[in-house]
Amino acid sequence: MEPPLLVQPDPSDPRLTRRVAGIDQTGARVEASVTVERPLTLYLNGQEIVTMMTILDRPEDLALGYLLNQGMLRRDDVVQGVEYDEDLGVVVVRTERRTDYEEKLKKKTLTSGCAQGTAFGDLLEDFAARRLPPAELRTSWLYRLLHRINTLPTLYLEAGAIHGCALCERDRPLVYMEDVGRHNAVDKIAGWMFRAGCAPEDKIFYTTGRLTSEMVIKTVRMGIPILVSRSGFTAWGVELAREAGVMLVGRCKGRRFTALAGEERIVFDADLSYVEEESSKHWRKNSRDE
Repeated sequence: MEPPLLVQPDPSDPRLTRRVAGIDQTGARVEASVTVERPLTLYLNGQEIVTMMTILDRPEDLALGYLLNQGMLRRDDVVQGVEYDEDLGVVVVRTERRTDYEEKLKKKTLTSGCAQGTAFGDLLEDFAARRLPPAELRTSWLYRLLHRINTLPTLYLEAGAIHGCALCERDRPLVYMEDVGRHNAVDKIAGWMFRAGCAPEDKIFYTTGRLTSEMVIKTVRMGIPILVSRSGFTAWGVELAREAGVMLVGRCKGRRFTALAGEERIVFDADLSYVEEESSKHWRKNSRDE
């Protein structure tokens, strides 16, 4: 029996989905589960940073991860508290270090992420200095990971309109997070790692989203050397992964995958005759033609 994940979605949580009436292609009345998104405004030491649309299942992790991945929170910062007010839709992160990001906020730019993802102009300033440790990926690990992730009870299978990310070690997923924007799901895992003191050097990061520059930058900032997706690549994402030493494996579905960075560190030890093809019920819209 597979060990339980440390964190995983709860599709039965009534706060996360809603039943909505409508009609189908024949005109018959139907009811569908839809994902509920809500605004969350993030403050850092009294300064308003951003308002995000999120499913609000783990606001504290999302807040910490966002600040870490935007370079506003340092790994050695002492966090004095993370306060969430559900009625106001506000989360406040308080640090021992005094912060002021008024100038940095002016350099905000829209990224290729969905649901209004943002990155800041100086995120690449220290990118060239970052080089991740070499890490191998065994295909036996990869196929077991994909099977385990695809058979998890998820909000995607319940209602769709959502992205998922997983933090994994060898062939075991440890943490699985979902949100309406893939960058939110990434940030939740970054925040969880910060709070748990989780070492990144031997981990694998899985996402249902595209392997864009934003996704690679966030993975590098988290210090994770292997990035895996069921979706495809952008050219800049591949370029940045090669520069930072990230293994980039995409278009993972069933027995198929494509590696465009770090491919020399893949160990082909799986017998494909024992690897099952993926059920169509797990297909996402952005993976069917890749």
